[in-house]
Formats: sequence, C-alpha cells, structure tokens
Amino acid sequence: MPEAKFVLKEPKAKDKTLVYLFYNFNKQRLKFSTGEKIHPKFWNEDKQKARETSQFIEYPEFNQRLKNIETAINNCYRRLLNDKKLITPEILREELKKELDEEKLTTKQTNLTQWINSEIEILKSTQKNGSIQVYNALVTHLTNFSVEKKYKLTFESINLDFYELFKNYILNEKKLLTNTFGKHIKTLKLFLNIATEKGLNTNMIYRNRLFKAPEEKVEHIYLTLEELELLAKQDLSDKPHLDRVRDVFLLGCHTGLRFSDFTQLKKENLQKNSTGLVFNVITTKTKERVVIPVKPIVKQIWDKYDGVLPRAISNQKMNDYLKKLGKVAEINKNVIVKKFRGKETIEEIKPKYNLISTHTARRSFATNAYLNAVPVISIMKITGHRTESSFLKYVKVSQERNAEFLSTHPFFN
Repeated sequence: MPEAKFVLKEPKAKDKTLVYLFYNFNKQRLKFSTGEKIHPKFWNEDKQKARETSQFIEYPEFNQRLKNIETAINNCYRRLLNDKKLITPEILREELKKELDEEKLTTKQTNLTQWINSEIEILKSTQKNGSIQVYNALVTHLTNFSVEKKYKLTFESINLDFYELFKNYILNEKKLLTNTFGKHIKTLKLFLNIATEKGLNTNMIYRNRLFKAPEEKVEHIYLTLEELELLAKQDLSDKPHLDRVRDVFLLGCHTGLRFSDFTQLKKENLQKNSTGLVFNVITTKTKERVVIPVKPIVKQIWDKYDGVLPRAISNQKMNDYLKKLGKVAEINKNVIVKKFRGKETIEEIKPKYNLISTHTARRSFATNAYLNAVPVISIMKITGHRTESSFLKYVKVSQERNAEFLSTHPFFN
C-alpha cells in the first residue's frame, strides 16, 4: 500500500526549512519538495505536520496544504493504476505537478483564507500595524472555524448559512462579544469587496441586508475639566514615569489630537499667528491639517520640556500607566460598564480610573469643548468628524449632564 510521509529537509535548522514529501510505492520512492517551509520548533515529527500552537497561528492552513498534497499524490497514483499505466517516480512526479498546478489555478479563487492572506501581504505596504492585526485576527478565526466545523471556505460558500454558523461560533462557542463578531463581519465584507472589484468573486450574498455587521453601543468615559485639574495638580516628583505620562496625556486632553499625534508633537508644530500660539499639525491617520489654539496649561507643559516632549511609549504601556495615574488622583467614581453577547447583557461595575485610556484624551477634549459651548463645527475642524451626527455620537454627555447644560440655554429660561 502506498505511503505518504512528510519530513523536514533540515530538522536542526535555526530558521525555516523546506518540507519534503516521500511517497513509497511498489518498492520505489518519490522525493518531492512541497514548497512549504516551517521552523523546526513548530514541527511535530511523529504526526508529520505542524504543531497546534498559538505561536504558529497559521498551523490549520499549513496542515491543510500538506493534506491537499497527500490527497493529490494518492489521486495521481490511483489514476495511473486504474489506467494501467507504468508508474515510476519520474512519471508520478509529473502527474503530481499537473495536479497541483490545476489546484493552484482555482485556489486563488476558491480558498478564501489563503486569498485573504495574500491580500494582507499586499496591504502591509500601505496599512498600519493595527489594521493588519485586525485582518490577521479575522483569518485566525475563519481558519479555526473552518477546521473545527469542517466548513470549506470559498467565495461561493459565504452565504447566510455561513453567517449564522460563524455567528454562533464566535458568540456562543468562543464567548466573544457582539462587537467582536461585528468587526469580523465588517472586515470580511472589506475583503469580499476587494475580491468583487478584482473580478474574483461573483457571490453577492454578503451584501444582503441579513448579512450585517452588528454594533452595540458601548459607553466610553471622558474626564471632566475638574478631573483633568485633579490630574494636573498631582505631585508626581517621586514617580517620574507617571509625571511624564500625565503631562503628555494632558496635552491630548486639551488639544483633541489622537495618540499618534499628541505623542509626536515637535517644536516645529508650535507656531504663532495673529491671535496667539497654535499647533499646526498634519494628522497621521487622515493626513489632514489641523490648527489648534494652545491653552495656557498646554503652554505650561510645553515649556516644562522646552518643546521636546518625553519619548513616546507604546499605547498599551501608556494605558497601564494612565490607570495607575487615575487611581493616584482618586478618580474612582463607580461606572457601570455594559457589554453585549448576542441577547446577553453583561454588566460590570468598575472605578472610573480603570477605564482611562489614551483615547479618553480626545473624547474628553470633544466633550468638554461641547459642554463649554464651543461651536460644534469648530470642534469638528479639530477632531476631523465629517458630520454633526457622527460627532454627537462621539461626545459623551449623560442625560443629567445634558439637562444641566441645557438649563442655562435661553430656551429654558
């Protein structure tokens, strides 16, 4: 009985090495390079496939490709045997090449996750790391779903049945949130649109109104002017790392810039115009120019560092420090946090400081400016919102705070 075996070219290699197929039949052997490469530390020699580990997240696809090659060689052997043709390693090699070439012709059009991976490689030259991580997360979930549910993912198989199965998989089996599922569907639609525009996909089910990317409203916090003042007044001389984080964060709270911009301000950004000092910035995300008046507290922080801000740290590390900073400043009002998983509502009560992040700065700027009657159109010129409705969704004003705000309006007096 013919036997297919996969072995590494260099089992002790320090880097990726080729995987060979050895096919033993009729006391003969075919040695064939699969073209697949893997680091030996991720290889399971006994099972002749990639180890199932989160360190090598593409293991399901990798193993599937090896399985496809094994299926192809067996098909070639049986076909030659049934046709009563001479079978030699050389003849079998040529037949296998033909079989795999025919598979490659349709793989790009039918194997969805492989095609998305190839598109991600193209997008890496123009997209930020954050976006690439979102794309890779989709591929990981789709691949695991395909393997666990034995659901072959092709352009043709993305239908309403897939939608419901994938939804159940994400929400009920993986216990992830509705917004996570919505983000994956939104990302999948992005790639399907690319495939459609390139003429690779003709299945339009994903544009059906039932194939939607759900999004549950999540309440985000903002820091009031009083809380920002609390942060500013903290004596952090014995905690220099928190002192630096506090100062840079306050710049974001009083300018409305994104993390990627307020952590990269340079002397050249500070300019003088007819009314005073302004920051003139080309934003990283949208490439739009914004001009922001410099508040006294911002100028005070700027002068503290002589226009050379502390070296930027990672977003994640800064978020950790901000929570510690909020705790030190006793910004500890309890906040009810609601999350959604399908029909299930998950409620948690957390101290406010535990919810502070770098994005809180931008949200605080927009909300405080709005509550202090700065014209919405003027705030939008800084935040970059294109419509007033999208801006108002971004502003975080409680019903009570809104009533307090409106009580000073002439209409209510």
